Amino acid sequence: MTTDRLLGATAIAVAAIMFVFAYGLQAPFAYEPVGPRAFPLIAAGMIALCGVILVLNPGEPSAEPAGPIGALAALSGSLVGYALLFQPLGFVIATTIFMIPIAMIFGAKWWQGAMTGVVLAVSSYLLFDRMLEVVLPIGPFGGII
Repeated sequence: MTTDRLLGATAIAVAAIMFVFAYGLQAPFAYEPVGPRAFPLIAAGMIALCGVILVLNPGEPSAEPAGPIGALAALSGSLVGYALLFQPLGFVIATTIFMIPIAMIFGAKWWQGAMTGVVLAVSSYLLFDRMLEVVLPIGPFGGII
């Protein structure tokens, strides 16, 4: 079994667990129109879709065996940094910063990750905060967006 297929199967399993836990989320009062389960269910669906793609269409095997381990370590470190920076810097800045190492793991240059991060962060913020009315931390720049 290739690394991609193993990762895909793991992603599907994680998505299934997320779906079970997210489906049970209920707020005692309606503080948002879509409720607390919308984002975890969407995230679980996206993770499952990516997992299915990896299982059905794996990439080429890595040339160096330490490649996936180094990428997983970088991803784990990035996730920890994202969790620590999310509240103080806000969604847009933290997501932009998070996308730089993620893009580099997949072979992009740092500036491509930064550009992708800005587009992804701003569009996601507008989708969740403005359209779905899911409250996200705004960070030090307040209501610029």
